[in-house]
Amino acid sequence: MTRIDGRTAVVTGSGNGIGRAIALALAGAGANVTVSDVLPDDGERTVREITEAGGSALFVPADVSDADQARNLIAATVERFGGVHILANNAGIGGGQQRLHEIEPDDFDRVIDVNLRGTFLCSKFAIPHFLAQRDGRIINTASTYGLIGAPKAAAYCASKAGIINLTRQMAVDYGPDGIRVNAICPGYIDTGLGRRGPRLSAEEFTAATAIREKAAGMQPLGRQGQPAEVGEVALFLASDASSFMTGSIVTVDGGCVTTFNYGEASN
Repeated sequence: MTRIDGRTAVVTGSGNGIGRAIALALAGAGANVTVSDVLPDDGERTVREITEAGGSALFVPADVSDADQARNLIAATVERFGGVHILANNAGIGGGQQRLHEIEPDDFDRVIDVNLRGTFLCSKFAIPHFLAQRDGRIINTASTYGLIGAPKAAAYCASKAGIINLTRQMAVDYGPDGIRVNAICPGYIDTGLGRRGPRLSAEEFTAATAIREKAAGMQPLGRQGQPAEVGEVALFLASDASSFMTGSIVTVDGGCVTTFNYGEASN
């Protein structure tokens, strides 16, 4: 069984969905976990799940697109647990269901700010601690939408593609310092992410859900994934079991990107 006892992890966007699953997986393998989210009730619930299972967890609310809040997130973790060894940059929002010319500039900026800038900021403040100990693991949550074009998802695709190449670039810069940086590209995972995008109406969410379910049915495994299935991959990347992996882009998608064009599912 994979263990990461004695290590401390920060998991952003861990009140729900994939982030919650990553936090639970890391805590279950022995890590201290700082849970962070913009939704305090959800974040505190994840902390309760960890502590009730015998784990150690702290909740720190943070909008990762804000530099001061990202800095405080890492500082609070170090103050509580004495250090930080793992950063899972998972916080993200969707971008609505619009073609590019229909997107409001502020909505585009918000997706980039949370998804890409948030990954940059949290990494920026965690890396000095990793450098000092010559050890650290960064796991970025990208998306299959960062690997291939998808209908009506310009901001989201752009942000996730940025995360993918930022992951590769960071791996080049920090590999010599003992810091490994990898990314996970989830495919269609059964989460409520779409509810948290800018101005996604009930009708738009219903339409997006229908597209996801149709697309999932067309891929080799024929279903959406579960958050826990992504959490286990994150645990692998956080552990010594992946010690010769850095700059890797790991798809967790049921074979989705290898088999069809996303556009087929929207027709």
